[in-house]
Amino acid sequence: MLLALTHGMQYGARKTISSALGNVTITLVQASISIAGLGTILIAYETIFHLIKWAGAAYLIYIGISILFSSTMIVSQHYCGQNTKFKSLRKMYLKAALVTAGNPKAIIFFTAIFPQFIDPNSAYLYQSCILLVICALIAFCCFMIYAISGQKIVSLFSKASIGKHLKRIIGGTFIGAGIGLALSNK
Repeated sequence: MLLALTHGMQYGARKTISSALGNVTITLVQASISIAGLGTILIAYETIFHLIKWAGAAYLIYIGISILFSSTMIVSQHYCGQNTKFKSLRKMYLKAALVTAGNPKAIIFFTAIFPQFIDPNSAYLYQSCILLVICALIAFCCFMIYAISGQKIVSLFSKASIGKHLKRIIGGTFIGAGIGLALSNK
């Protein structure tokens, strides 16, 4: 959510579509793993789960530190959405994909949720495809709601002093999320 909001503020909602696609890509991978039954294996092998969790926590902390120590954080309507080249869109996609991949709890979530919507007496593959499409649409829409919100509120934070505080809040929140993920027992 924070990444969508931040990218919406920095690049505008239209360019943040690349981030949303990165999020959706990994969400679909996680949902597919769950549907294929690998979620059960991941739960059984706690070491793999913890390695993914720790990598995700480290990446969130890295993003937070990067934001805190960046020379500027673009939160001005004048700059919003300008000068984003193809390479930057790829970076936005990868950043969102890595943040999403760093949350192995999503696989467990899908493993817990999906069985409630699958009828064992009907075509499993067809039902799985429907669930994946719905999951992708929900993930994309939620990501874009935050991105659009970020783009809309950017004018509130256009003053330099507010931008500094916002940078600290967002960076600190990413670091806090990473520490929270690392310390969680689940």
